[in-house]
Parts: sequence; C-alpha cells; structure tokens
Amino acid sequence: MTSTIKVNTITTESGSTLTVGGCGKTVALASGASQTGFGRTGTVDWQTGSIKTTDFTAVNGQGFFVDTSSGAVTATLPAGTAGAIVAFSDYTNTFQNNAFTITPNGSDKIGGTNASASIRTEGIALTLVFVDSTEGWKLINDATNIVIGETFMAASGGTETTSGDFKIHKFTGPGTFTVSSIGNLDKNNTVSYVVVGGGGGGMSMVQNNSQGGGGGGAGGYRENKSPVDTYTASPVEGSTDVIVTATAFPITIGAGGPGSGTKPTASNSGSASTFGTITSAGGGGVNGGNSGAGIAGGSGGGGSANCGAGGAGNTPPVSPAQGNPGGSGYNAAGNPSGSHYGAGGGGGATSTGFDGHGSGAPANSGKGGLGATSSITASPVVYAEGGGGANYCMPSSPPGLSQGSGGNAGYGPYPNGPNMQGQGGTVNTGGGGGGGSNANSGGPTANGGAGGSGIVIIRYKFQ
Repeated sequence: MTSTIKVNTITTESGSTLTVGGCGKTVALASGASQTGFGRTGTVDWQTGSIKTTDFTAVNGQGFFVDTSSGAVTATLPAGTAGAIVAFSDYTNTFQNNAFTITPNGSDKIGGTNASASIRTEGIALTLVFVDSTEGWKLINDATNIVIGETFMAASGGTETTSGDFKIHKFTGPGTFTVSSIGNLDKNNTVSYVVVGGGGGGMSMVQNNSQGGGGGGAGGYRENKSPVDTYTASPVEGSTDVIVTATAFPITIGAGGPGSGTKPTASNSGSASTFGTITSAGGGGVNGGNSGAGIAGGSGGGGSANCGAGGAGNTPPVSPAQGNPGGSGYNAAGNPSGSHYGAGGGGGATSTGFDGHGSGAPANSGKGGLGATSSITASPVVYAEGGGGANYCMPSSPPGLSQGSGGNAGYGPYPNGPNMQGQGGTVNTGGGGGGGSNANSGGPTANGGAGGSGIVIIRYKFQ
C-alpha cells in the first residue's frame, strides 16, 4: 500500500507550526476518514437522522435537533476537553412551552458555573465550545436568553411572610394564589402546603337526661412538603405533589359547622377547604336525638352518650388519610343501657376520638382525637383536633377535653346545673366543637360548640 502527499500544499512555517493548504485552497478529508488532534473551529456535524425527543448525552463535534413538543428534554454534555464543541437547535419551536435543559458532565462548568442551563426561547439554536476548567463550556452565539443555574418561582396572594429562603402565603378566607413566574427546575416549582377543612360542630342532649352530646370531628387535614423544603412537617405529611405553573389557583376556606342544641334537624358538619385540585373535607357533626351518631367527614363526629356511634373519618377517602373516626358514646359499645354516661370525642387528624365511659369512670367523656402539628408557618401550630364529648356533669368526672385546637366539652355540677355550653374549635385550625352538657331541666339549653374554620397555607423557595 502506498501513500501520496502533495508537498505543494504543505508549507513549513516558523518553529514547530505546519500550515496545511493555502489562501484560496480547500483541505478536505476523504469520505469515511476522521480527524484527531486538530480541535474544532466552530462547526459541527448536524445529526439530521435522529431528532431528540427524550433525554440524551451529547457527543463532541455533533449538533442535535431537539423536539420538546411532547415534554421537556435534558441533554448531558460530554466530558469537557479543550476545543470540544456541541450544538443544539429547537426543532419544533417549542422550547418556550417545554424547556430544554443542558447539564454539564460531572464537575464541568457552563459559563463558569457548575449548574444546568435552561433554554426557554422559541426557535433558538446555540453552540457551545469547551475552553478550560475555569469557564468550562462557553456559548459562542447569542446567549441573552440563556439562564444558567437555578431560578425560582414568584407568586402573590393571602398574607405573605418569609422564613429564610422560603415565602409563606396564608389564606384565612377565600382568595387566589397567583403564580406570576416559575423556576427552571421542577423541584423549585413543587410547593409545600397545608389544607384544613372546617371543623364539625358539637351537639347537646335533651335536658335532664343526665347525658352529654358528642364532640365535632376535625376538618380534613392534608399536607405535602416539597423536596427542597426544610420545615418540620406533621407525621401525616405526604399528600399529592403540586407542581405549579404560571397561573391563578382559587382558594376556598371551609366554615366550621354550627354548634347544635337539643335534637338538631340539620347537619352541623364543617365545609371543605380547597387549593386548586387539593380538597380537605369538612369535619363531621353529630346527628340529633338522645342516640345521635357522629357524621362522617374529614374526621368523624363523636357519638352521643346514649348509644351513639362515632362517625367515619377520611371521607371521601384519600391517601394518606385526611382524618380519623369519632369516638362512640358509652352504650354504643354494648354496655348496659341507662343514663349518666359520657359521649364520644370527635376524630382528629392523627388519632381516633376517644370513647365515652360509664358513670363514675375516671374520664367520663371521650377526649377529642389528636391533631397534627406542623411548622409550615415557621413555628409549630396544632391543626385539626377533635372536639371533646360532654358528660353528665358529675363533679368527680371531668368533661371530655380537646388536645389543642378542638373545643372542650361543656361541664357543670350535677344535679341542678348550670347547663354548660361546649367550647368552639379554634378559628382557622379546623378544630371540632365540644359537646354541650344538660343536667338542669330548668336552665337554658346548652348548645355544642361551633367548629373552627379551615385554613390554606402555601410555602415555596423563592431565592
């Protein structure tokens, strides 16, 4: 095999520099040949036979057409060596809808920063050349619309506060959470939230029946913590992720159910709170009558003293559960019938309401179920406690208590009063109302306490 070299196209220059070709001459590689050691001077071989629609790793010396019409695409750059070159082009003019992201290899840099670059400009084409370890890959064409590194979302609505790098939006009434811009990484667009429904109202019993009404169930409790957030969440965190877009999200705050007197005919359950597609149901109230059962809801209402069963929680069902059942009145568990028995407490976000007990028992009435403690507002707050069930007012038997945000049950000395109102659940916590206690036929009816209204809290990294 022989080789041919045309010496009139190769000239020796000063030192060790050799010039191939000359002015007006073209130097070409034969078909199928490859070059090494020359580096690149600003051109690439465009890969027209392979349009990129999914994540891929770029190759030195090649250009790629990228189609993001069906979703975002990420390209990982090759290992950086001096003179390496790659290029990319928006094939379908959709980078503004679904971002194209360029990620450096290992510890390599893009424009002096070891971070990804987000491309969101319709129809753009760009070329990158690796210079050195200090600057890494440099854009050699228009870079005015290229963002290197993390960017963050911006939004407005509700009462706004900050905690370090995080912004908090608290809604205690209806409103709109408006996202004006999003970040270039999904993790920074995934918001943390707490959504609590309105608590159910407690009820009372017939006067002089020596019994108490059941406590209202707590409003449904749903919480999700974003992957970049740092606050201490409740044990029941883990609801559906919400990745926001630049749009408006309606906010609804559920009202607490009213406290009921004797034999209420209408439901006293709380109302739902919503954030976009996330809904937390209102807490269950208590049906009327001496044997009134708890109503199903985010957490169920407690049963009345005389045979009342506790209401079901987590209604409608979600995962993780948004609440728990209410406790039963004493006779509902098959105990001997009679009077002077305690009512069940309403269910809470993290535990079932406690059952009522018989005459003379140490805790005659059932406590409300435990709520959830979250520090999403930068300090710990208890949400969604069940209301306490009422007893028959025997001095040696204390009334059912809430464990925090739920209302305490009514309580008074037996036999002749005074009749005691149930306490209301704390506003904007979704606490259930406490049951009312009636022992004095001559006094005014003691209603159960109203449920506390709900709340929506949204938190995200803004810088």
